[in-house]
Amino acid sequence: MLTYPVIDSVALSLGPFDIFGKTVGPLEVHWYGIMYLLGFAGAWFLAMRRAARPGAACQPTQVEDLIVYGAMGVVLGGRCGYVLFYHFDRFLMDPAWLFRVWEGGMSFHGGLLGVLVAMALYARKIQVRFFDLTDFIAPLVPLGLGLGRLGNFIGQELWGRASDVPWAMVFPKDPLQLARHPSQLYQAALEGLVLFVVLVWFSSRPRPRMAVSGLFLFLYGCFRFTVEFFREPDSFIGFDAFGWVTRGQLLSLPMIVLGAVLLFLAYRGRSTSQSPANGRKASAK
Repeated sequence: MLTYPVIDSVALSLGPFDIFGKTVGPLEVHWYGIMYLLGFAGAWFLAMRRAARPGAACQPTQVEDLIVYGAMGVVLGGRCGYVLFYHFDRFLMDPAWLFRVWEGGMSFHGGLLGVLVAMALYARKIQVRFFDLTDFIAPLVPLGLGLGRLGNFIGQELWGRASDVPWAMVFPKDPLQLARHPSQLYQAALEGLVLFVVLVWFSSRPRPRMAVSGLFLFLYGCFRFTVEFFREPDSFIGFDAFGWVTRGQLLSLPMIVLGAVLLFLAYRGRSTSQSPANGRKASAK
């Protein structure tokens, strides 16, 4: 069994402050929030490199707005998805809880839907095809996913199921003090590193429109579905079906199906062969 490397989930604490005679704070900056910022910074850096390629769907001058749209989609969609997918009963009893973001709670699947809506709006604004833009941004996403899972690991949340594998570890915040799979690291490796490498490689050559987006959906769905076998189900939900299917697996199934459909359509028609940046310029049928 490995020893959990205890890291304070609070990276920086400022204050308390005396403002107009009232004590405020301290202001705590958590590692999870820093990971979000690093993810957006990494996405901006990679987007700038991809935007510099001929025929890119997004020009360098448009990248900042693209990241802003994406960030809004992640935050708003992630919060709405968490409330609706995981705590809908609480939302019905207390609708205002949706806006109390300081109480925590984000969902990747909700964030994905939020980003898709944001990209649809931004694609319309800059007058490019929706799938050209999603093909452009797909390789940017795993950076944030991997860093987010590292933030989960540092914050000792979303840990794995009890196990006796040699690399299992006891999380100090676990009330049961069981040796568990470090499933956050599994997700960081698969959803972050592996997915990033595959998508960057895949998108480095001309691909049919929708192919990069389809591959992202398919691989993420498969990776998430697999890791859910090692991740502890949410205590307030448990298993949704057959005594082993989790909520995360149910939400990932549509991604797998849709990803496979997009790949099939992309390579069946080959209507548009994109540049390495998956952009505006397209060859004939």
